[in-house]
Amino acid sequence: MEKVRHSLDETDSRIAAAMLAAPRASWRTVGRVLGISERTVVRRASPLFHDGTLRATAVRNPTHFPDLIPLALRIRCRPNRITAIAATLARHPDTIWVDVLGGGDEICTILFLDGPDARNALLLRDLPATPAVQSWTSHVLLRVFPAAFDWSGGLLSEAELTSLRPNAPAAPGRSGLLPLDHQLIAALTEDGRASYTDLARRADTTALTARRRLEVLVGGQVIRLATEVDLARLGIRTEALLWITVAPGGLEETGRQLSRHPQVRFASATTGPANLLVAVAAADLNALYHFLSDTIGALEHVSTIEVTPILTGVKRTGLVRPGSL
Repeated sequence: MEKVRHSLDETDSRIAAAMLAAPRASWRTVGRVLGISERTVVRRASPLFHDGTLRATAVRNPTHFPDLIPLALRIRCRPNRITAIAATLARHPDTIWVDVLGGGDEICTILFLDGPDARNALLLRDLPATPAVQSWTSHVLLRVFPAAFDWSGGLLSEAELTSLRPNAPAAPGRSGLLPLDHQLIAALTEDGRASYTDLARRADTTALTARRRLEVLVGGQVIRLATEVDLARLGIRTEALLWITVAPGGLEETGRQLSRHPQVRFASATTGPANLLVAVAAADLNALYHFLSDTIGALEHVSTIEVTPILTGVKRTGLVRPGSL
């Protein structure tokens, strides 16, 4: 039986936003930043994590895992089978997100595939063998712009966000990953707020070492800590994916600029006809319109844009949405 998830009032929503911005922030820190007591934070936040309203996890950065192939797929399929196909994709362990788009006949999914064999099996065997799949296009994610990962739904001020974010240590080199790091990453993927004692037990090390290695992994952007929540519960009623064509010389500037916008929760340079994929979360259709008109319209390097509304999110940050399957 699915757990009954709590409704969110203003305090709950701000606590959730703090968890989005800083998934491992202590209750004391959250209380100090939001101007409420630590006891109130614990009393409000604990039930939200217990019933699955909030879920903490970790996602690998493909830049530090050379064998990973980050792939975005746009899949056209028969509308009467789209729910089943989305569910099958969501159960795939390599899937990071699954969204149903547009008129209910298209899915966008992002996968971190473990090498060419996994990619070829999906594109050359699994998708062609699925009768309900009509066509698809694949797009390699060339660079994910990390600023968008600080997204907090516009519920926190810049000063509050700055106070929540710890000073990060220097990034390790690609050869800096230790065997225990992979065990820590696996544990954090299951529970991004696992205690250092629990992480140490999983990685067969000490709590102090687990803490130090986690700081290196996060500070070096080897992994991204994330909190998953149904955005509608934060007052976000309109989500869309934007497939933007940008002049090559302006791709880096445009991607970075958009990734810092408070309505952008994901931005990546991609292969394909459009070379920038942006996920936008807006309060309503009017807010989305103004984002397109005022923000996108002011960017000098943008030549074309395709807007695909998101009907429903089935999987985000590697976690299947409760009740979506």
